Parts: sequence; structure tokens; C-alpha cells
Amino acid sequence: MASRKDQREAARREREEQEQQAAAEARRKRMTQLGVGGFFLAAIVVVVLIVVSQSGGGSSGGSATDVTAKAEISKQLAGIPQRGNVLGKPGAKVRIVEFGDPQCPVCKAFSEQVAPQIIAGPVRSGAADYQFEPWLIIGPQSKPAADAAMAAGEQGRFWNYIELFYRNQGEENSGYVTDDFMTAIANGAGVPDISKWDQARQSGQWDAQYKANNQRAGQLGFTGTPSVYVQGASGRKVFTNVPTASEIEAAIKSVG
Repeated sequence: MASRKDQREAARREREEQEQQAAAEARRKRMTQLGVGGFFLAAIVVVVLIVVSQSGGGSSGGSATDVTAKAEISKQLAGIPQRGNVLGKPGAKVRIVEFGDPQCPVCKAFSEQVAPQIIAGPVRSGAADYQFEPWLIIGPQSKPAADAAMAAGEQGRFWNYIELFYRNQGEENSGYVTDDFMTAIANGAGVPDISKWDQARQSGQWDAQYKANNQRAGQLGFTGTPSVYVQGASGRKVFTNVPTASEIEAAIKSVG
């Protein structure tokens, strides 16, 4: 007869399996939603590239010295002010808010297919700014990845970090989010003081914000990452599906 301890352990394992299945289902739904307007094909390409990148070297993801797209991200963000996790000119009347997980492959596709159009358009023009809020639902490696991005934000490099992280993203929960990998991303993102960044990312100072984001996501009715809303003087537009760039631009006009 199983002891109470064994019964509790079995119940815990069953609960974790159910949570993992629910998270996987949410990601599958997001991948389907991204198919609107041609993004499904883009997401498939992203997933295939991830699989191919992992097939030759186990489950570790990119190496510490193999950071790609540094010049691309630098050019994309050049000249746009950053304040912590907010990208855009101070005083913008509309804010785009994305809830995302650094490990999420659909967030990676959004970062590559939608975000560049938003950054080049309404964000660069000053019509809106763009805030990224970590919503950590993929797994245990999501938090250190988010901590590293937030720490980069203290030195004006949050968006360089998160965008470069997505370009070099490995297979979720595969063990690729190592200190060496995150440091390589920080260097590639142009974080000026790596020692200061390293101390900040290990401080736990954003734990309360992550908890609040989790509660906020539930209040907004979000079911997976990425999730987006647009806030302006005339109201708020909450997207129940992953939005296209044109849908976000229309929302900016409607709430501004």
C-alpha cells in the first residue's frame, strides 16, 4: 500500500503533467492563430529551423560564440530611445504592450515577422511606444532569460537583448539558456557593463513584476504567448488572437 508521501508525490507528478499538457495546447493554439495572413508558414519555417539547429548538436542550442543577427538588430533599433522594457519616444500617446516568454517559439516568429514592421512604422515615427512584459509560462529557463533581458534594460539595451535572444533561440527547456549563452547575447546586444548586468540579473528584483504580469494576463483574458493589447486615450484594444502588423496599426489609430 502506498504511503501518504508516495501518494502526494504521485499527485504532484500528475498535476505537473497536466500543466505541461495545458501549456503545450496553448502554444499549439497560438501557432494556429499565427497562421492568419500568412504567418502560419513563417512559424513553420521557424520551428523547422529550430529543429534543424538542434539535430546536429544535441539539446544545448546555439554555442556561446555563435550569436547571429547582431547587425540586423542594431540597425532595426538604431536611434529609437529605450527606457527599461519600453521602446519608443517619450510622450507617445499610444502604447503597444506585448506579453511574451523569451523561450516561446511563437514569440520568436512574432519578433521576426510582426515586430519589425511595428518598430519601423508607428514606434519609429512616435505614434506609439512598445512595452514588453515577461509572462513566464514555458518553463524554468524562462525566468533567467527574462532576468537577463530586464537587466540589460537597466543599461538601455532591453530591446537589443530580447530581439537578439529570439534570433538565437534554442529548443524550449533544452538547457541552452546557460550563463555563457546569456552573456554572449548581452555582449552582442551591446550591454556596456557586463559585470553590472551580471549582478542585476541574479538579484531577483523583478520577481514581483513577473507575478503581477501573470495575474494581469489572466485579467486580460490572455491564454498564451505572445499576447498583445494597445492602450490609448480613447480606450484599449485587446487582441484575442496573435495580431498582424496591420491590425496593430489600426488599433493605434482607433485608441489614439
